[in-house]
Amino acid sequence: MMRLSFIKFRKIPLAWLLLTRQPLRLIVAIAGISFAGILMFMQLGFRDGLFDTSVTIHKLLDADLVLISPRSKSSISMSGFPKRRLIQTLALEDVERTAPVNLTYLLWRNPENLKTRSILTLGFNPADSLLLDAGFSKKAVKLKNPGRVLFDKLSRPEFGPIENWFLSGRKVETEVAGKRVIVEGLVELGPSFGADGNLITSRETFLRLFPANPKGSIEIGLVKLRSGSDPIYISEILNKSLPKDVRVLTKNQFIEFEKNYWKNSTAIGFIFSLGALMGFVVGCVVVYQILYSDVTDHLPEYATLLAMGYRLKSLFFVVAREGFLLALFGYLPAYFSGQILYSVVRNSTKLPILMDANKTILIFILILVMCMGSAGIAMRKLVDADPAETF
Repeated sequence: MMRLSFIKFRKIPLAWLLLTRQPLRLIVAIAGISFAGILMFMQLGFRDGLFDTSVTIHKLLDADLVLISPRSKSSISMSGFPKRRLIQTLALEDVERTAPVNLTYLLWRNPENLKTRSILTLGFNPADSLLLDAGFSKKAVKLKNPGRVLFDKLSRPEFGPIENWFLSGRKVETEVAGKRVIVEGLVELGPSFGADGNLITSRETFLRLFPANPKGSIEIGLVKLRSGSDPIYISEILNKSLPKDVRVLTKNQFIEFEKNYWKNSTAIGFIFSLGALMGFVVGCVVVYQILYSDVTDHLPEYATLLAMGYRLKSLFFVVAREGFLLALFGYLPAYFSGQILYSVVRNSTKLPILMDANKTILIFILILVMCMGSAGIAMRKLVDADPAETF
């Protein structure tokens, strides 16, 4: 008889009926869970966007190995090293070509409103290969003339309507570090948390714009290896043979070098992770309050079911199903709201904040754990459902 009753009990959508019995409470619960989900989406989105944009230029460099100074901390704090160290790498047969690069921040003057803003400036020899973009070499030829630059059209709008002016055929002329320059072309690099815009020029023009930089010093040395060479093995050889005033990294190590700076040497990554954790905690509190109140309000009904022969374990499953339904209903609005907010942020800041599969799955798991964990805590109230006290 008890077995039959249990089967009938299982066929009744008790969890759904309990949740929908008070629609206002359900709406409040879904809103609270969705808010927590949106908060986690945005915090993790900003964090991942920070790491991705911090290595945008790093990924585009046409190199297998990268030489930097051991004193360099990141792209926003690069130190120089002797250019001759890059020339010394040519002693290895595996090295096909090299390219010296200068990098620093200079003041760009908006040609429209004359306001100045720091812009990341790269200087290289136009005859060298700097970026993986096949069409870049044709644009780089124009930099052989002094005072010519290539402007990153993905830079923030505070630098002025450079792209619109250039594409309309208008001569774009402005000042960088107080010296006159002419925009001879556009490139696509993208802003980052460290740089709102990017500029590429020849080393000759770079040294004219930044005369304090020693002529024999560079910030980055690009090394291209012959086909079939092992970058890790060659980097180990160079690190042993070259003086200690230079450090040799593979391209992947150079990318991780930049990411590690933002992860470990700044508070930004920690802040965004902490924000996601706070969203998780807020969601736990909301779900717990909702489920605890639901269990408390229906405690006599639960006691009645126990008196009829239902096991406490079965009632635990009811609360667990309530937690799962809340997780599902709360996640969907958070996901679609996150998509909209990501789009707004991309359009406003031009940062590549994307709703990828990893983030989608991670947030769903966090919301599920949040709801199921809160349901587990609320289950303890079911122990108070004593049929003897009810009747």
